[in-house]
Amino acid sequence: MERRQALKLTATIFGGTVIGSQVFLAGCSSKKETLHLITNKEVSLLDEISEIILPASDESPGAKAAHIGSFIQVMVNDCYSPEETAIFTKGLATINQAANASFGMDFKSLIADQKIELLTKFDIEARESKKSNTLHFFTMIKQLTIWGYFTSEPGVTKALRYNPVPGRYEGCIAYNGETSWA
Repeated sequence: MERRQALKLTATIFGGTVIGSQVFLAGCSSKKETLHLITNKEVSLLDEISEIILPASDESPGAKAAHIGSFIQVMVNDCYSPEETAIFTKGLATINQAANASFGMDFKSLIADQKIELLTKFDIEARESKKSNTLHFFTMIKQLTIWGYFTSEPGVTKALRYNPVPGRYEGCIAYNGETSWA
């Protein structure tokens, strides 16, 4: 067999397996469910909610400065199961419905004290649902807010003590109440 003939045969076999594999693998794919994903409009609502959970202070910027709404959008849209996504998106709608029912306006229009009051009610609900092992949307929001903030640049460099190149390991240092390291 000549070299050219061997290369043609190899290319044909290899090309057939790559192209033909799609036919076989198509049977393994699941149907795409139509999900209500987090939209850009809801990102601003998530920024407002996360700012109440982790507000700005003199020492560090708040969750809104870290663009936590965008982080949550990516995590929910790309990583959550359809069931978790449904719980989360229904929860966002519930927050606005509760704001309208309690104060006559949407959540973003409320003053800070009203936002805190409303989210405190959801936090109490979330704690109660934890006892019965059910997933509550507000627990998801709080977890994503904390995770997103403390992995963001403002969270790591301004809220935590940041040391890009740590020194030697010293295991026996007394804790004096300072903020954590990142």
